Amino acid sequence: MCLAVPGRVLEVYEESGTTMAAVDFGGARKKVCLAYLPDITVGEYVIVHVGFAIQRLDEKSALETLETFEKLGILEEEFGDGFELAAQEAGMPNPAAADPTQPGVAS
Repeated sequence: MCLAVPGRVLEVYEESGTTMAAVDFGGARKKVCLAYLPDITVGEYVIVHVGFAIQRLDEKSALETLETFEKLGILEEEFGDGFELAAQEAGMPNPAAADPTQPGVAS
């Protein structure tokens, strides 16, 4: 699924002549292109679709939307580890739930 998700701008920078941002989506941090909204500043919220910030959004609306997405599991689906999700759907054990004292196991 591909949807537009609100996120908070953490950092604005230039990359290869393009204005970019580090954006937080309720805990997931992604690189986003600000070509359509180059005047966005740190702390503002944007709606992001396929890696591009397409609209400025007020904080209240952004937080409400993120909360709703979280409740519906959309954030995990959109930003989670796709391999982990596929393994869960296939009924395979979660390696992170294994014994954390064993080498090579994420805790």
